[in-house]
Amino acid sequence: MLFKGSLHFLAIAAACVVIGACGLLPSFGGDGMNDHEKANLNLQMGVRYLDLGMLEVAKEKLETAYDLESGNPETLNALAVFYERIKDDDQAAEFYQAAIGKDPENYSTKNNYGRFLCERGKYEKGMAMLQEALNSPMNQRPWLALSNIGICLVLQNDPAKGEEYLRRALTGNPGYPPALQEMLKISYNNQQYMSARAFLERYLAVAKHTPETLWYGFQTERALGNRQAAENYKEQLLINFPTSTEALQAKSAISK
Repeated sequence: MLFKGSLHFLAIAAACVVIGACGLLPSFGGDGMNDHEKANLNLQMGVRYLDLGMLEVAKEKLETAYDLESGNPETLNALAVFYERIKDDDQAAEFYQAAIGKDPENYSTKNNYGRFLCERGKYEKGMAMLQEALNSPMNQRPWLALSNIGICLVLQNDPAKGEEYLRRALTGNPGYPPALQEMLKISYNNQQYMSARAFLERYLAVAKHTPETLWYGFQTERALGNRQAAENYKEQLLINFPTSTEALQAKSAISK
């Protein structure tokens, strides 16, 4: 799936990718349904609620799906994402491993788990998992693994190699937000400010601001000498994300 913030558009910004359940799902009594059907519907509902950030009800639905069909790798994958969301890394890792154990060829789970490992500094294992996801002949969304590999390389202080993978990801999907956000950062850090502005504009065409994109927008426009645009980004950051690290940094920044 995906990455949060820089690494996270989180695997959950498109949580419906786990199953493909992207519509709001109604409650149900389950009359006339067998356990497999009930488990599948609860799974879809749990994934959708997870996508919406409704964590308590997501947990309820996913646990119901697990109770009904504990060996379903998609349920195990979704539970791993859930526990990652609530910052229970031990549980998340256990469910990722269980999901892969049940379905070793599932590139989506490998992509999630590889990203998870890279975020936590376990680069060698994470990269191996992401490469397996990328190489899977069943993978119809290679930009997910390409982007995650690129970000993992950046985390390993190899932004040049990371950029190669991110650009490959954007060739496959020009509107993939995590890759656009990371390219914004790389461009800014390379002092390619016009390129950074262009990547931010592309990002905003497909996704909403995060504290990080507002911070880089602020810094980019300052570097370009556009004080009004810079102050606009700063104001949005302070209003919409007042407790973020980026907002605290912006408060102390001296406008040019």
